[in-house]
Amino acid sequence: MTKQLKEKELYEIINSVVQAVGMTMTIKQDHSGVNMSYNFIGDYVGFDAERLIEAKNELQYPPSLEVYVKTMTLHELGHAVDREALQSSLPRTIEIFTMKKQHSLQEIYLHEHLLSMLLEEHDMNIQFEQTAWENAWALNCKHHFVCDKEFDYIRQHSLATYKKIYEQDLQAYHHLLNQPVPQLA
Repeated sequence: MTKQLKEKELYEIINSVVQAVGMTMTIKQDHSGVNMSYNFIGDYVGFDAERLIEAKNELQYPPSLEVYVKTMTLHELGHAVDREALQSSLPRTIEIFTMKKQHSLQEIYLHEHLLSMLLEEHDMNIQFEQTAWENAWALNCKHHFVCDKEFDYIRQHSLATYKKIYEQDLQAYHHLLNQPVPQLA
């Protein structure tokens, strides 16, 4: 199958879910390297066809492409349902983004207050992800796109990626807190 046909097929699967749940949502193909995303500022779902296929294949027990794409589409629509909360987080998100632009990763991991901001960002992301998955679950229960077992498997895998990064940074934060404070001479 050619790349253009695969992209069209993915678009059609995503669009079929959006239409079936009765949402009006623009769908944009991008080459961001992120399998799927919801842009709450522009109110659209983006997808990277190549990355979407790669991400599905990274699962230990990959479902069909259709099941994976439908599940991830429900998840992104779950973010759309939570759009107001996402919008209200924007000022703090901008503050954290600005901090990350002003400091190297090395600096962030050496300063407690900077690393705590990174942890705050992770915590916000996890909360938004969990809410989006809860909303996606409700949509799936209503419309029966994918079986519960496959939905839950994909959800657990997706959440694990966010939690893993958080746990790594939390460990770095605790390590930083346990460092001896240099004594001034």
